[in-house]
Amino acid sequence: MLFHVTMDVAIPRDLAPEVRADLVARERAYCQDLQKQGTWVHIWRVVGRYSNVSVFDVDSSDELHDILWNLPLFPFMTIAVTALCPHPSAL
Repeated sequence: MLFHVTMDVAIPRDLAPEVRADLVARERAYCQDLQKQGTWVHIWRVVGRYSNVSVFDVDSSDELHDILWNLPLFPFMTIAVTALCPHPSAL
């Protein structure tokens, strides 16, 4: 199942720099591991915002839910999920 996911991040400005650095490093490692597995198929930055647009390929909505909840930056995110299906005009 393919899902389009938009993630808007709002890390508090008063978060200790070392805590922020650790969270961002763990987020990057987690994201890259999922990309290597073929689960996190695409990720794009949104210009001018601390946001991304991503495509996930998972077996179920429950699997995606678990992936998103395990993002180190999840507590600081607003996430929108849209299920995708093939378009009849696609080649």
